[in-house]
Amino acid sequence: MQNTETCVVGQPGPLVEIQCEPLTEFDRTDLESVRRAFAPAVACSFQQAWLPETEADFSPGEVRLGWRGNSLLVFAELTDLDIHNPAIGLNQRAWELGDVFEMFFKPTAAERYVEFQVTPQNQRLQLSHVHARHAEWASYREAFAKSMLWDEAFHSQTWVEAEANRWLVYAEIPARTIGDARLSLVNSRWCFSFGRYDYTRGFTEPVISSTSPHTKLDFHRQHEWGTMTFKNSLAIVN
Repeated sequence: MQNTETCVVGQPGPLVEIQCEPLTEFDRTDLESVRRAFAPAVACSFQQAWLPETEADFSPGEVRLGWRGNSLLVFAELTDLDIHNPAIGLNQRAWELGDVFEMFFKPTAAERYVEFQVTPQNQRLQLSHVHARHAEWASYREAFAKSMLWDEAFHSQTWVEAEANRWLVYAEIPARTIGDARLSLVNSRWCFSFGRYDYTRGFTEPVISSTSPHTKLDFHRQHEWGTMTFKNSLAIVN
């Protein structure tokens, strides 16, 4: 978790920039309802930009974004040949144990950002970093307890489709979790990135990927994160 750089909007390079659209109402407990709601959204695909070639064991995945009320909504579909993670509680070091979907969010004008992880069994890791160097300090000093959020910082739900070699994540992240409780999403701009640890039993190392074009393997390189603007194009978003 090394990083001393901040998000620079508009920096040259193949960075992801999207309009995050409000979504109409759907049943968050029903996978097909969630799929239909997110279908029009732009898909952010995982990659391994820091490598000259994608690893042979790389499995694809996509993440789509939307918003409703004052919450960011996330839907990820992840191909996976061996879906597992033995984590059984909140704020375990899930990325060291098995498969993990990871999310990073930060308003462009802020220093504080969050790092959230979800396992296929819907266990969560919730970290809040006051600034970029805080993540580096926490990693090297094993001081993750100072970064952890113990209340429910966000809602998540997962589905495992083992026969189809796929697991899926739906998440709702309230704006108040990211910044000030008065923060409104409408027309705001955030930096974002998604990461993935894909473990296969029998192999010592996971296949790691990101939706950001990182030039080295460090998910906290914020200047390489994507940016999104929360577009208010529907009459009803509550």
